[in-house]
Amino acid sequence: MKLGIIGLPNVGKSTLFNAITECTAECANYPFCTIEPNVGSVPVADERLDTLAKMYSTKKVIPSLLEFVDIAGLVKGASKGEGLGNKFLANIREVDAMLHVVRCFDDSNITHIDSTVDPVRDIETINTELILADIESANKRLDKAQKACKGGDKNSALECDVLQELLSGLNSGHFCMEVAKNFDEAKKAILKSFFFITAKPVIYCCNVAEFEKDLHQNSFVSSVAEYAKIKGAETASISAKLEYEIAQLPKQERQSFIAELGLGESGLSRIVKCGYKTLGLISFLTAGEKEVHSWTIKKGTKAPQAAGEIHSDFERGFIRAEVVSYDDLCLYGSIVSCKNNGKYRSEGKDYVVKDGDVMLFRFNV
Repeated sequence: MKLGIIGLPNVGKSTLFNAITECTAECANYPFCTIEPNVGSVPVADERLDTLAKMYSTKKVIPSLLEFVDIAGLVKGASKGEGLGNKFLANIREVDAMLHVVRCFDDSNITHIDSTVDPVRDIETINTELILADIESANKRLDKAQKACKGGDKNSALECDVLQELLSGLNSGHFCMEVAKNFDEAKKAILKSFFFITAKPVIYCCNVAEFEKDLHQNSFVSSVAEYAKIKGAETASISAKLEYEIAQLPKQERQSFIAELGLGESGLSRIVKCGYKTLGLISFLTAGEKEVHSWTIKKGTKAPQAAGEIHSDFERGFIRAEVVSYDDLCLYGSIVSCKNNGKYRSEGKDYVVKDGDVMLFRFNV
């Protein structure tokens, strides 16, 4: 999973990036401090891995990884080259989803590019630039597809239809993702091949003050939540500054500090949950004396394709999957006990993998 951190300049993107990735991207109180995108990977915390590691007496634990890309701040006119321009719109095309950081706190010491704090206005400024960038791309593609149609290419006819529908929605202020909700599979496949920015899902991340006590009393957060609900998007409220301070503590002290603050979980954990939900992702597990490993797949993935995440030969020569749920394995304590109680099963090519499945693949190439 690859999340691109976007937003206006000076809303806390790089601070949040540094906090959750423990990297050292430059942060400063002026626009365009970030120029080249910063990239960092973090392991996805999963307590199931530690439990399985103890069960199988292995010290090698390999979690799923979440990659963050800290992209330079966008401004009004970016699609036409203002600020740092189109180069950074191109960086967004390479991610799976956008983490749109929005400033939801007042602080006269931190410059706001529009002088005042208004998160919904800020969101719409960014969204307009993303839409304008996609309109430009869609028009170019439509011109090419129409020429191909005139040349007798039948496959380009459907492409023209899709592009015209998308342009109609984009020109009305809607993301491609919204327009595509009623697309059939053929149209969705065509849209996917375009790599339009607004075809990517968005998570709105409210950057709040360091010790925000009651988010329900924060009118900025409420306005973002209402906006996101209309758009069908997820939201997460995080103090980038506080997360950064937590990240400076020794790892063994972080969880107790989070508990003392009454946060329940880290900001990274909340973002991960939003990301998995937004992208429709789940994790299956492999376990043995050699290692315990978490694998991230799309919800609805069948066993052979899940096996292919481990190695293409596993998918190509798939015979069957031996499966037990994590909960059953914990309940009965061992594979042998699960077998004796009918909880260990053999599944074929049509089996749809479930979150928390502990799997062993049989294959022959």
